[in-house]
Amino acid sequence: MCHTSVAGVVGCVSSKRPDRSSPRLDVFAVAAPGVAPLLAQECLALGLTPLSVTDAGVALSLTPAELFALNCQSRLATRVLRRLAQFVARDFATLEKQAARVPWSLIVAPGTRVRLRVTCRKSRLYHSDAVAERVARGLEAAVPGVSVELRARDDEDDTSESPAVSTQSQLFVVRLDHDQCTISADSSGALLHRRGWRQAVAKAPLRETLAALLLAVFEWNGELPLVDPFCGSGTIGIEAALRARCIAPGLQRNFAMEQWPGADTALYAEQRDRARERVKPAVTVPIVLRDRDAGAIAAARANAERAGVLADLDIAQDALSALDLTAHGPAGLLLTNPPYGHRVSEGADLRGLYARLGDVLRDGGRAWRLGLFMPNDRVLLGQLRLRVTSLLRTTNGGLPVEVWGTEPPRAERARQTRK
Repeated sequence: MCHTSVAGVVGCVSSKRPDRSSPRLDVFAVAAPGVAPLLAQECLALGLTPLSVTDAGVALSLTPAELFALNCQSRLATRVLRRLAQFVARDFATLEKQAARVPWSLIVAPGTRVRLRVTCRKSRLYHSDAVAERVARGLEAAVPGVSVELRARDDEDDTSESPAVSTQSQLFVVRLDHDQCTISADSSGALLHRRGWRQAVAKAPLRETLAALLLAVFEWNGELPLVDPFCGSGTIGIEAALRARCIAPGLQRNFAMEQWPGADTALYAEQRDRARERVKPAVTVPIVLRDRDAGAIAAARANAERAGVLADLDIAQDALSALDLTAHGPAGLLLTNPPYGHRVSEGADLRGLYARLGDVLRDGGRAWRLGLFMPNDRVLLGQLRLRVTSLLRTTNGGLPVEVWGTEPPRAERARQTRK
């Protein structure tokens, strides 16, 4: 695991803090595997103090304004939950009785469409469908007229890019763990990787939150050139431009909490205005996107234009063999999600491609650093003929993947000196 500084996680920190005299909400920011420590650092950089950090995410106590700010400004969170109730339930009668006492009316009004997602782990009540039925009874008793979908579809791997998909109905997450039942309301709506700008998708798209993760791991804040030679639909480069210009990732989308009864829309509008005030006019270093596929380049351009950063990017169709890093600066970061056997090139021999990638980096000089997002494929990594280290482990579409990187230039020079 890399030791990333707070400044390396978020380059743009709000100088204005939300009103802490407002009511406090019990909040849990969900993170992808391995990402929670970096998400906790991101929260600190946003002025939000974590209460605890687990493998699943970060617990916080926030005001409504802070909850909105976290949804709007987090580049790493998958979704943000507001915890409504926690109780012990070892039988269905207790579960239904306690469910009726949950303050559902804070989140939904009569006539609202509701989805329930239930998970059970090491509990006496282990059948998720039966648990969902009892919770639904309690919900319907507390808020008559709601329409409940007992088995919410698993949108964790939903490929739809519209951030309005999940705001059409309110999601509640019910978790039974060692007989402890926790009921939470999703405040985000569509998963937070859906920034609102990605509609054109190339092969094997990388989620925006994972692109932001790569930038955080390498502490890239727009101070050095960035090159992605396998850019696909442009996600890494677009996220880099948004980060360098301090454009909050949620500015172009809505959140489920804006539909809750009594939602302070004026307060949320103020939060968006504050985020817009911090936007910088342009990126000051090259962000270079290349791909040999014409369709990928067209997708990258279309997405960058929707994100408002097309002018900040150098996007062109070209092969890896034509890439000259020295043309973009004496130092920088080559950061990419390269082809690998489990994705678009199943069955293809990629060893030559990785060998060429290693040559490109060496030709750029020791001040250029390499960052890769791929599985632990020692054959392909060996073709680089570079010393790469695993910096973080996570998943992408259910597949175990790792963030790999060469040593920073100073560390490399120090290592050579010690020899």
